[in-house]
Amino acid sequence: MSGDRPTSVSEAPTAFPGRRWLFPSALLEELGPRPGSDSGADPGSGPARRWLGRFGTAARPRRTARDWVVDFTCFLLAVLVGVLGAHALADDPNTPHTVALVDQWFGALACAAVWLRRRWPLGLAVAMVAVSLVSSTAGGAGLVALFSLAVHRPFRYAGLVGAASAVVVPFYYWARPDPDLPYVVSVILSILLTATAVGWGMFVRAKRQLTLSLRDRLRRTETEAALRAEQAQRLAREAIAREMHDVLAHRLTLLSVHAGALEFRPDAPREEVARAAGVIRESAHEALQDLREIIGVLRAGDAEEAGRPQPTLAALDPLVTESRAAGMKIVLDSRVTAPAAVPASVGRTAYRIVQEALTNARKHAPGAEVTVRLTGAPGDGLTVSVRNPAPPGEVPPVPGSGQGLIGLTERAALAGGRLEHGEGADGGFAVRAWLPWGP
Repeated sequence: MSGDRPTSVSEAPTAFPGRRWLFPSALLEELGPRPGSDSGADPGSGPARRWLGRFGTAARPRRTARDWVVDFTCFLLAVLVGVLGAHALADDPNTPHTVALVDQWFGALACAAVWLRRRWPLGLAVAMVAVSLVSSTAGGAGLVALFSLAVHRPFRYAGLVGAASAVVVPFYYWARPDPDLPYVVSVILSILLTATAVGWGMFVRAKRQLTLSLRDRLRRTETEAALRAEQAQRLAREAIAREMHDVLAHRLTLLSVHAGALEFRPDAPREEVARAAGVIRESAHEALQDLREIIGVLRAGDAEEAGRPQPTLAALDPLVTESRAAGMKIVLDSRVTAPAAVPASVGRTAYRIVQEALTNARKHAPGAEVTVRLTGAPGDGLTVSVRNPAPPGEVPPVPGSGQGLIGLTERAALAGGRLEHGEGADGGFAVRAWLPWGP
């Protein structure tokens, strides 16, 4: 009905306000409010309005141009059938003039009542069944009323009224036989016309219900797509947040350690001051590079276009060396069979786990010796264990603690593995993770 291109069901009534006349008013009422109308909660709209409208106690939807054309056509059809019936009565010598006059008056009233078919479809159809018993000129109006009932009400109403009409047809033609057709032919034709009116109305109603179901399906699809997009954005934000925490926290703690050393030892030899300043400069440069990587992911939307390659298990030795240069005591025990064969995703996850564990040890247990152990083989998985004893002295609480471990647990779960962490009996802290490594 859109003319140039197909349109979605939900768009049709609102996207083309100039073509609303192509739609039935009842369908537009179900599809949504008229453009420019108040779409808020209103007891005179929606299901309450439709329910009240059956009894004429609420405003009906305004007829569209299509409705006026259809209503006028139905009225003309009823009048045409009524005129033919009146002509047949005038030529029938067995019908008294008074009976013919009453018949025509009933037919005229029935034709006028056709304009009420949208407001009271059930009441009009029931009334037409009774009128058809005494008026042959009301036959067209009866068919129109039956058709309207099948369009606007469920099948049980149209079926009952149609069956009642079919039942009274033999009695009508028995009392007032057709002068031109045999009794059986007249009954069969009338029943066929009744069934045709009901079937046509059911077809129109089925098309409207299909339109509404497509509209609902489209809205559900759009809602599900919006929810999936929102979930994808949330997961992307969480991944970026994990990456920022894992990367920047390590660099910033190195900066904090060396800056603290310069602060508490202003009389240190120039060589140590220069070395600490060099480490600070290098850590700040690396932090900026890592931040550019993350911003590149945000802009490009693809980690492969972010710049530098992502770290893998091979980058673990430089990480330990860098941490030792910052003053940490680290024991690295790697017993991984064929470390070069570790998948990149598994190696990257293991690297981030060790990096975050070293960062936590540097913040919460400064001066304590950290033991890093890696074991595994293809088919057995990769096990990563990072443990540190209790700190030698009192350590002030660090704000925001625990967020990194939550991110590591999620990262391990996304990789198909698991991660455990907690304090030991000696007051130390341990992080242990297992990551899948297929053969």
